Formats: sequence, C-alpha cells, structure tokens
Amino acid sequence: MLSPRKVRHRKVFKGKLRGTAQRGSSISFGEYALKATSSGKMTAQQIEAARVAINRKIKRGGKVWIRVFPDKPVTKKPAETRMGKGKGSPEFWVAPIKPGRILYELAGVDEELAVRALTLAGNKLPFSTKVISKRSTL
Repeated sequence: MLSPRKVRHRKVFKGKLRGTAQRGSSISFGEYALKATSSGKMTAQQIEAARVAINRKIKRGGKVWIRVFPDKPVTKKPAETRMGKGKGSPEFWVAPIKPGRILYELAGVDEELAVRALTLAGNKLPFSTKVISKRSTL
C-alpha cells in the first residue's frame, strides 16, 4: 500500500473538503483520465484497487499514471474505549479529493478500452467520477 516514508506531524486535523480542486485538475500525461466530480477521502487500499482494475482491463497494454497520493493519516481509537484520554493512533492513510481532481491518466490504448477501464476503476471509489479525454469527445 502507498504511504509516506516520513511525515512532519504524526497526527493531523480532519480538515474540510470544500470548494473545487485548483491543482491537479487538468490532463498532464495521458490521453484519457478519471476525474472526481464530488469530494471524499480516497484510502491507500482504494487507490491500489482501482489501479489493479485498470491494469487488468487494459492487460498491461498502455501506460497508467496515478495522480493522487495518500499523505494524510486518519486516527482511530480502540473499540470499547471511554471518551477522552487524547486522540487515537494513526490507522491508515488517505488522499483528500475535491471535485475536479484528476485521479488516474491513461495512454497507449484505444478510446473504448480506456473508457471501460477507467469506468471500472471509478466503481471502486467512494465518490462519483467521470471519464474525460484530451480531445474531449467523451
């Protein structure tokens, strides 16, 4: 699973996912992309599951770019623990996603296969997505 090697702070605030993505909102590397249309948190496991789905669909024919990285720790307190006594320990890593963020890019495959692969990946994620292309025929 993806996780940072080293972080400045072990625990961070929850934060808010308001507004639209300013950075990472245009296609930079490939021809087709999966774009988020709503906000949410994407765990390292979900990033990996969507990547595996894309690779299986295209049968390693094209090139895939992952444009998100889980760099925010989510903490959890143990089950059946009383309130108080501080914040829980970090459990997993997430990437905060705002609407308009490009999640995956794909190149080197035909349009029909790219759309099917990226749609399949979008079904693995906890928020709504759409497939876009550089030529914007979709």
